[in-house]
Amino acid sequence: MALLLILIGAFIIGFTGAFMPGPMLGITIDGSFKKGWIAGPLIVFGHGILELLLIVLMILGLKDFFSNLAVSGLIGLFGGLFLAWMGYDMVKSAINKSVSLNSQKTGNSSDIRNLVLSGIYISATNPYFIFWWASTGMESIRRAYELGLIGVLFFYVGHILSDFVWYTVISIAVSKGKKLISDTVYLRIVLLLGIFIIAFSFYFISSGWKMLSSSIM
Repeated sequence: MALLLILIGAFIIGFTGAFMPGPMLGITIDGSFKKGWIAGPLIVFGHGILELLLIVLMILGLKDFFSNLAVSGLIGLFGGLFLAWMGYDMVKSAINKSVSLNSQKTGNSSDIRNLVLSGIYISATNPYFIFWWASTGMESIRRAYELGLIGVLFFYVGHILSDFVWYTVISIAVSKGKKLISDTVYLRIVLLLGIFIIAFSFYFISSGWKMLSSSIM
């Protein structure tokens, strides 16, 4: 049951990055025009390779820190606050209607020669990606690691699955020339997801505070 919760939680939280317009959405739309529906999965595959390397490095280099209550508490607080900020930004964007699938700019098609490498490059050079893994991602890995490597595996599968689902839908919609998701539906999904993420952030923050308090006492 605990593993299933990790899988579901990782899947839902993964949408915080997937749903918001950014470089990956841009190259996915651009690549879908040229390569068809397969562009989304290929880009996410590259994105997933980089994330897997990050997770391995975290486990090998930071596993000793996870047993320190003070460090774990600070990670939880920072991760929770960053998650709350992401949720707030999603809610605000949905209410102000400042995000739109139609307004997403695409890149130059000549830049997209290898979609897998594009997924790696776009992720590695995205500050949002780096901040997410330095805060919320690290806290998520710490919690999953409490169940061992199998917990981390379930987290990774759930996390990357959200990207595969979303960007595959985008690729199919673009390559087929049909708008499967209207802006109205998109904004409602962003709003509901943002509210959920804010609520979930309180769990990270409260747990982090408890561990930090315990380390001081």
